[in-house]
Amino acid sequence: MSNQQQVEKVIVNIDGIDVPVPKGTNIIEAAALVNTEIPHYCYHPKLTVPGNCRMCLIEMGMAMKDRATGQPILESDGTPKIGWIPRPAIACATQAAPGMYIKTKSELVKNCQKGVMEFLLINHPLDCPICDQAGECRLQEFSIEYGRGYSRFVENKIVKPKRTLIGPRVMLDDERCILCSRCIRFCQEVVHDDVLGFIDRGSYSTLTTYPGKQLDNNYSLNTVDICPVGALTSTDFRFKMRVWFLKKTNSICTESSVGVNTEVWSREGIIYRITPRRNDDVNDTWMSDSGRELYKLIESENRLRKARSHGVAISLDEAHIRCAEILPTGKTVYIGSSHMSVEEQFLFKDLIVQHPGEVYWVSHVDEGDNLLISSDRTPNLRGALITGLIKDVPVDNLDNLAKLIENGEVQNIIVYHEDLTRYGISESQLKKLNVIYLGTHVNPTSEVARIAIPTLMVFEKSGTFVNQQFRLQKFVQAVPGPIGIMPDINTLNRIISLLKKENDTFSSIKLIWRQMQSSIPQLRDLSFETIPDGGILLNAEDYGAFDFPEGKTLHFEAKTKSQV
Repeated sequence: MSNQQQVEKVIVNIDGIDVPVPKGTNIIEAAALVNTEIPHYCYHPKLTVPGNCRMCLIEMGMAMKDRATGQPILESDGTPKIGWIPRPAIACATQAAPGMYIKTKSELVKNCQKGVMEFLLINHPLDCPICDQAGECRLQEFSIEYGRGYSRFVENKIVKPKRTLIGPRVMLDDERCILCSRCIRFCQEVVHDDVLGFIDRGSYSTLTTYPGKQLDNNYSLNTVDICPVGALTSTDFRFKMRVWFLKKTNSICTESSVGVNTEVWSREGIIYRITPRRNDDVNDTWMSDSGRELYKLIESENRLRKARSHGVAISLDEAHIRCAEILPTGKTVYIGSSHMSVEEQFLFKDLIVQHPGEVYWVSHVDEGDNLLISSDRTPNLRGALITGLIKDVPVDNLDNLAKLIENGEVQNIIVYHEDLTRYGISESQLKKLNVIYLGTHVNPTSEVARIAIPTLMVFEKSGTFVNQQFRLQKFVQAVPGPIGIMPDINTLNRIISLLKKENDTFSSIKLIWRQMQSSIPQLRDLSFETIPDGGILLNAEDYGAFDFPEGKTLHFEAKTKSQV
């Protein structure tokens, strides 16, 4: 029996609507099922419940029963008589129970919300036009939707520290802090780096780091994501762009095989930041700081922007033609990459079919952090299994290939993304070969390549990856690639067409998926368009004997604490 079938459902009446919810669901989440928003600040679905902001106050009651007979007491119209609790309750710490009645829009609730907002704004600076959080500030939004619209406070506001660097990537403006404690709980419960806390009391309470410590863990920017106001800001994104000018695009982090779901924020072809996208099966609502900075490689000085032949720029068309001329001239070895998308790997396999040769796959294993960075530092090793490109564990070095080169048994090498000099093949050995390099950045291998063809980064194209769970996830192009660079799938398809002596030079995700559906059983009933935003779990049993780094860990294990 599935977990969903085992969960007991209870009926909760919210503003006159009966809502079936899993038993124990807090009322904020239950109300969301009927599109009812209960405003809140301190509550976060992945953290414990402190119940300290009081913004989520509601009226709560239960259907009354006769004490003698146990029968329901009815109103004159036949509806149940409700015994309302004489004081409001906080929705975040109230769990759904059978027969519970909730009011979220009564006069009492509205007055409570106005009162809480008035207290929160007593010392809060009224500087929304210059606040970096403007456009995504819950305090700003709730003050309009649930506040009084005016202030009765006439005393001077208490001034607190501004522009305090509490870590290399996080800036604190304590005047704006509403003491929700989300950042404190995140550090304690998720990354287990207890460095934040409150000092002083009452209106003078201030967020700070413990003496001698900084908020410098690799997940520090998640505190910026979950800060409901403008108290914590990213030093990298701070005052760079107003969020309402930015376009959000769903993507996948390529830092490791975890496959963290992300949102890429861009404007006019420029990426300004990357934030996590919620996926409870993969990364909850978090991502690493190092993963957020990968987009900066787009403008790296060593970006490969032009096709080259022995270091001299040539046209893409000429590069493709020369590749097709080189391959039939001798024995060819193929070096694939786990940074290729499923679609690119599929075409890469087709390329090998046109001119058969031995395939090598190198590993990228480094120490994981037991959170959202796995020891497999590639996004799509499992995709190479699905497409049938590899059947064995990737190698740590290419010593065997180096021996073949020395013995003159290899004439051509096609390399995708990898720098072979890191795996035991010297530049002098590469110079003996016809090296065809496809990749995003210049490296020693591309420098000695007979043909070097530029490719696109994950932000500049669409496709799919298979993460360590064997979850197929799609990413969508966020920004255009550099001028003159062709999408990888078109580059591969062009070379394949030239080898076949055909005129077909164009490919697309849709066309490739039609081919994959007919040749890959796992993908038979799928298409790129129908893959949900949260991905779809493929059957991993066919690859159970494969020795993956860190095994097949399901997902991030820092689970949400039960509500109190």
